[in-house]
Amino acid sequence: MSRIGNKAIALENGVTFERNGDVVTVTGPKGTLTTIVDKNVKTEVKDNEIHFTYDNKNYNAKQGLARANVHNMVVGVTKGWEKKLVIAGVGYKAQVVGNKIVMSLGLSHQVEVEIPEGLTVKCPVITEIVVSGIDKHKVGQFCAKVRAKRPYEPYHGYGIHVDGERLVRKVGKAAGKGKK
Repeated sequence: MSRIGNKAIALENGVTFERNGDVVTVTGPKGTLTTIVDKNVKTEVKDNEIHFTYDNKNYNAKQGLARANVHNMVVGVTKGWEKKLVIAGVGYKAQVVGNKIVMSLGLSHQVEVEIPEGLTVKCPVITEIVVSGIDKHKVGQFCAKVRAKRPYEPYHGYGIHVDGERLVRKVGKAAGKGKK
């Protein structure tokens, strides 16, 4: 029995839900998102809530997946999604220039990453990057792409990481110190 899949999704004012075959479309004040839901997962709108059901027990997981994806779409078109990246390191900084993020990450050159359409990127401080948009997948994928330019380094703490992420710090070599 799917616990997530059995939860109903409340449609707030101004949000519409449509399903044509396998294609699900959610429209709200911030925009429109579409996704594909397995044909064996049934959707029904009752009392301004979306309910997900399935006929065969093999589609239990797909019911939960469909419900989670549609819930992320509903939240995206109403509130939007936002992630904050933190840049840690001596001389590390970032700024938005036109349609690109230009970062100094301790390399011999500046690193440039193009901002995809549909996302808004801001640098309120030179060591922070705030990525926002209506599609949770796009926001997360872009943050992963930026993080890959200089991953978090556990010995010194340098690199790019998501704000609030649990970071592991490691102790360096202790060879040659102490008793011999």
